[in-house]
Amino acid sequence: MKQPSALPQRVAYTIDALLALVLVVAVGGNLAAKTWTFLIAIPMWLAWATVAASGIAIALRRHRPLIAYGLGLGALVPALLAGNGLGPAALLATACALYTVALEHPRARSLIAMGLGLVVVMIFEFLRLGPNTIASTAFAGGGVAGSWALGWMTRQRRANLAQLAETQADQAVSDERLRIAREMHDVVAHSMSLIAVKAAVGNHVAREQPEEAREALRVIELTSRETLVELRRMLGVLRSGDGTPEAALGPAPKLADLRTLAERAGQAGVRVELTGEAVDDLPEGVALSVYRITQEAVTNVVKHAGPSACRVTITEGPGEVSVEIVDDGRGEGSPSTPGGHGLIGMRERVAVYGGDFEAGPLPAGGFRVFARLPYAAKEVGTR
Repeated sequence: MKQPSALPQRVAYTIDALLALVLVVAVGGNLAAKTWTFLIAIPMWLAWATVAASGIAIALRRHRPLIAYGLGLGALVPALLAGNGLGPAALLATACALYTVALEHPRARSLIAMGLGLVVVMIFEFLRLGPNTIASTAFAGGGVAGSWALGWMTRQRRANLAQLAETQADQAVSDERLRIAREMHDVVAHSMSLIAVKAAVGNHVAREQPEEAREALRVIELTSRETLVELRRMLGVLRSGDGTPEAALGPAPKLADLRTLAERAGQAGVRVELTGEAVDDLPEGVALSVYRITQEAVTNVVKHAGPSACRVTITEGPGEVSVEIVDDGRGEGSPSTPGGHGLIGMRERVAVYGGDFEAGPLPAGGFRVFARLPYAAKEVGTR
């Protein structure tokens, strides 16, 4: 299971590269100056190969952790025999690589890797028995075991945090559905029940008792008007999110309003290119969902991508419409900030129509949001 880095990818890679460079320069400088006397003499080319393998292991550990760990173990063999500065340098590279193996690979595989490291440490430490053998073995073995334990604990913590975030997101979706369902029930259910009853009464007595039928129609008219006012108020609150009464009387936005959205984004430093916003004959709910998805995606570009360009492409097909929003910004951070549910809202809008939704960073940089919303053919043209 691939675990996300706590640091941005570029920063993490830069830190590894700098650490590898410092190790190679520091240890290589001592080798070149011949300031060390090895406990067991090894060829100079082997010493330089050990330094190079240690540096490569650190630089490579996030890309290929198992290969990096193999390089670290390979460097550890001559380093433990030679002693002095080569031992700590190779041990550091091995520990860094094993930390990443424990972080990104299953427990069984990482335990095997740790066990192999401990075997190498014990064998080659005891090959050069001396008064400090037990202490050095404990130090090296503790470094190997400790790096595995730290990597595994970090893996578990990130898994718990991801599970917690998923649970909170599911709860937020459930709460929102429950809130909308409750409001719809409070506004519509009672009034529609009364209208249905009065309509049945009016239809039953229309010929024999016209006065009672007219009274039923009057109640239906009054109840309908009151329900319409309540629906407008509720939809206004849902649109605005802040309960302002002005929003209650405002019409829902249409695809044509995307031009205004693009102009506002341009004022914030994001150039938006629109293609296909003039699609006609979409059901009102589908058009509103396309607008809201685009609005949320463009808002995320403004907030997270920095000054950039954004392309919005709306494509209509037989009984479906798709929208794609692609930006050329940083593409590293998730557009769903802590406490926000932008992607959740977009996904839920698509799920209503049984469509497809994709969102994620692009390999070359930037972020892409894609949504496909199918709708029944009979809905086309309804307003």
